[in-house]
Amino acid sequence: MIFGYSTNAFVKFSLLESLEKIAKLGFKGVEIMGDRPHLYPPDFGPDKIAELKAALEKHQLKITNINSFTLFAVGDTYLPSFIEPDQERRDIRVRHTKESLAVAKELGSECISIPPGGPLEGMDWSAGAVLFREGLEQVIPDAESLGIKLLIEPEPELFIENSDEYKRFIKDFQSPAVGLNFDIGHFYCVGEDPAAAFEDLFEWVGHVHLEDIADTRVHNHLIPGLGVIDYPAVFEVMQRLGYTGDISLELYPYVDTPEEAGRESLEHLEPIFAASGLDLE
Repeated sequence: MIFGYSTNAFVKFSLLESLEKIAKLGFKGVEIMGDRPHLYPPDFGPDKIAELKAALEKHQLKITNINSFTLFAVGDTYLPSFIEPDQERRDIRVRHTKESLAVAKELGSECISIPPGGPLEGMDWSAGAVLFREGLEQVIPDAESLGIKLLIEPEPELFIENSDEYKRFIKDFQSPAVGLNFDIGHFYCVGEDPAAAFEDLFEWVGHVHLEDIADTRVHNHLIPGLGVIDYPAVFEVMQRLGYTGDISLELYPYVDTPEEAGRESLEHLEPIFAASGLDLE
């Protein structure tokens, strides 16, 4: 099990600079932002892929996940979405997901994470489910043939926010390629106990996002230790259930101080990891 740091905290640096800084902090893994200014697939031909592979090897970093959630290159944090009424907009998201899966295969990433549909914006939940299902059905064959996990990440105020909505949606899919990117803070934000939610959803979890959240449950990622997330409880469940996937620190609000945020996070989390018994590198 590898603990990585997401490059989406390093958007003021190039991807190669981000890798160097993350490795110097002592992380053994890196979650790569699958969007500009980092790994937007159309920007990466064979030469840039080779350069990226060489940098990963040089810094001895494993890719924990390719985060294909945002689409700033052609939109914003959530849009284009799998559930927009406009077919052309949905096609952009489908194409981006297919391209992200292909890049993941080239780089040796075991998974990519994707948004949970997008904002409903007045759309009925059932109608959103139909559109999201149609979009996933177009990308699942790619994920299956490439052997890459396609991980849906529930998020507050989006189509799938919580455990019940995830289970309601996922019951229609039999593909082993479809799973869950478990963001600890997101489940706390929507009123759930992250430890209980992890146990409830464990069969689908393929990767974990880690950050802290204030007791207000407002969706704002904080450095671990600055909020109220009960890490020992979550890690105990992970250890007891035998979770063997990777974990990534996601601190995108700290773009002005990503190294300081990463260092403070490690100082807080390392003794908790050690006490939990998780086999973490």
